[in-house]
Amino acid sequence: MDKSFLPIDRTEMNELGWDRPDFVYVTGDAYVDHPSFGVAIISRVLEAEGYRVAVLSQPDYKSCDAFREFGRPRLGFLVTSGNIDSMVAHYTVSKKKRNYDYYTAGGKTGKRPDRAVIVYCNRIREAYGDVPIIIGGLEASLRRFAHYDYWDNRVRRSILIDSRADLLTYGMGENIMRRIAYLLDKGVPVKKIRDVRGTVYLCSKDEKVNFETVGGFDYDDIKNDKALYAKAFAIQYNENDHVKGRAVTEYYDGKMLVQNPPMPPLEREELDKVYALPYTRRYHPAYEPLGGVPGISEVENSITHNRGCFGACNFCALAFHQGRSVRSRSIESVVKEAEIITQSPNFKGYINDIGGPTANFRYPSCDKQNEHGVCSNRKCLAPKPCPNLKVDHSEYVELLRRVSALPKVKKVFIRSGIRFDYLILDRDETFFKELVKNHVSGQLKVAPEHCRNSVLSNMGKPPIEVYDKFKNRFFELTKSFGKEQYLVPYLMSSHPGSTLKDALELALYLRKWGYSPEQVQDFYPTPGTASTVMFYTGIDPFTGKKIYCETDYHGKQMQRALLQWSNPKNAQLVREALHKLHREDLIGYGKEYLVQPEPKTDFSKPTFNKNKRKTNNSFDKKNKIKKQNKKKL
Repeated sequence: MDKSFLPIDRTEMNELGWDRPDFVYVTGDAYVDHPSFGVAIISRVLEAEGYRVAVLSQPDYKSCDAFREFGRPRLGFLVTSGNIDSMVAHYTVSKKKRNYDYYTAGGKTGKRPDRAVIVYCNRIREAYGDVPIIIGGLEASLRRFAHYDYWDNRVRRSILIDSRADLLTYGMGENIMRRIAYLLDKGVPVKKIRDVRGTVYLCSKDEKVNFETVGGFDYDDIKNDKALYAKAFAIQYNENDHVKGRAVTEYYDGKMLVQNPPMPPLEREELDKVYALPYTRRYHPAYEPLGGVPGISEVENSITHNRGCFGACNFCALAFHQGRSVRSRSIESVVKEAEIITQSPNFKGYINDIGGPTANFRYPSCDKQNEHGVCSNRKCLAPKPCPNLKVDHSEYVELLRRVSALPKVKKVFIRSGIRFDYLILDRDETFFKELVKNHVSGQLKVAPEHCRNSVLSNMGKPPIEVYDKFKNRFFELTKSFGKEQYLVPYLMSSHPGSTLKDALELALYLRKWGYSPEQVQDFYPTPGTASTVMFYTGIDPFTGKKIYCETDYHGKQMQRALLQWSNPKNAQLVREALHKLHREDLIGYGKEYLVQPEPKTDFSKPTFNKNKRKTNNSFDKKNKIKKQNKKKL
């Protein structure tokens, strides 16, 4: 056994001399001890507090036997589906099964169930009855209230109720779990833990709540009234602030669901301590014969330097999970992690990324946030930058320079998302120039998402003119440094508010630019985003205005095809879309057209059916004569 890892089975636990663990951490991912994985962080944080944590990775969920691997833990079970929602991990936006799983050894699929948190918790209840169960991670965090579920196409109950867990932790869980573990260790029953920030619990309807409350909607009303659903989400979103957030309640058959206010984010010194814990930065050796865990490849030589995002795009769940208040690690902490990376036998001289939710954020967007919290009536960057916005890349520049100067480091790249609208506001171009000169690996990924300002407004993104300004300056700087570099834009089709006409405008914009995208993301309605609320209700939850949403699968296909008009496979869909829009002027031969006319069938030449059999009359007659001659012979 490699004792640098936490035990993953009873044999390894026995080798450590444990009679039982304090916590069993059940996860839907393979066990990777790297700080990009939530299980690694929480387990190491608890270990540092003196608790024994065993990891039960991807247990056989078809019975409760696998959940008895370590026996009954002293304090309880922790349960997560893994780094991402299990339904997103299993299904594409078209609800087709994925054929590869980055978080499973060898990329094998089927190692975790759909709705993994619910299934795991119910198996634990079968095995141990009333043992304390605490759920967390992205799947639990984003499903903590009644939520629209795209895969079921209905509003589901809070995952806390369906899982039958005792507590739900949302957001970043280090301090939440420290507090819960402390109370359990002191003998406080899990049903009595009611005042920990960052938790959700279920209680009787008349129980006193420790914080000021808002909300109070009934699940039966929310699931049947889309306007009420949108209103409930807006309240939940606006209360997701550690400074001014209040408790939010929701009712289920005489029971009350209570979300306590958020736990404050870790400050710099706390973050530094978390990232200094003794991670092996590898997957458990047990996975080596199975081909290793693919998910480590993207993060093995990458560093996370910040948390939170005040960009607050409507289609992103970060604001609902990590929050809009940005915190970052010290330069010294990041440099130390980089030094550790350079000692790895797999290190080839390249730090793949120094980023996070948004790479070029280091501090809260303004000084007022520290005292008053984030604004509930406006966003920091879109549709226009807030006058109080602080724009400063100087510390990030110093961080990049310090890591780049380390022995063995040939190059430091930035592959996390760059907020170009924030970057372009900086009057000091030092970071912009160094980014283009030193930190782009041939292609820089950016996220304009669309070109129509009406759609961008629904996305919570800046007007396209801001992106054009950034794009033009990027290529000017690239040319000045004698480099050949490109922008790779993230583009999204059929986002709420986007019509077929809007998709065509984006296609024409891309053609004018001379860019033909190989990949386009069709809008994926996942829990915890404002855009998902728009998709389900047709209502902007923040303004109450009605929004057009393309929900028909074929309509979504046409929008996506228009964005990839140059792909021959999309030709028929592009023609159909252009006919529907009465834009036949874009069908023809030449660069000024989007697609060629549909080929006319020439009946003088053989054609083939699905079985590859020639079907025209002249061929059939000759074939018939040959068969008749054979019979005569």
